[in-house]
Amino acid sequence: MDGGSARDLRRAAGRFRGPRGLPRLWFFTDPERTPKPWKIAAALPAGAAVVFRHFGAPNRRVVARKLQRICAQRRLLLLIGADPALAAAVGAAGVHLPERMATAALALKSVRPDWIVSVAAHSQAASRTIADAVILSPIYPSRSPSSGAPLRIALAARIARASSVPVIALGGVKLPHMRELANAGFSGAAGIDLFLG
Repeated sequence: MDGGSARDLRRAAGRFRGPRGLPRLWFFTDPERTPKPWKIAAALPAGAAVVFRHFGAPNRRVVARKLQRICAQRRLLLLIGADPALAAAVGAAGVHLPERMATAALALKSVRPDWIVSVAAHSQAASRTIADAVILSPIYPSRSPSSGAPLRIALAARIARASSVPVIALGGVKLPHMRELANAGFSGAAGIDLFLG
């Protein structure tokens, strides 16, 4: 496992700088690798984000409600992947949009200004968006099946520094990468394995 303890993660997250209220740590769920995401959420440090991405799962609403209860208890922020209706139904803190839905960010923010809206990006062009945060990936080699070739830190740093909104690093991120990512201009780190300690 590549993850760290809640204390290690909290310490590493302290390296990042970004807007107040924006999480520094983002746990992305995965139906295969995190079939019980509530167990990981229950161990996250306060202030982290949980991005629920069990697309099409038959028990999606039940799991989202369970996650929201844990997030409320532990002072975490729940974002629902690509489903504003489910986010509203469970009282989530916002939504995470895949890159193909990035243009919906502005409309969502106008309807729900209280929500955090994040958008996935895989290039510099895609990082130009009206959202609260851009989740840029993959930074490092990743074992996610949908992951493409890694951007590598030099290019990713240029994208992060040029972005008008905070950029969160995703893709192969491990605890030892945190200092490098913070120094490269990222506002936080995201992952799956990062939290499987």
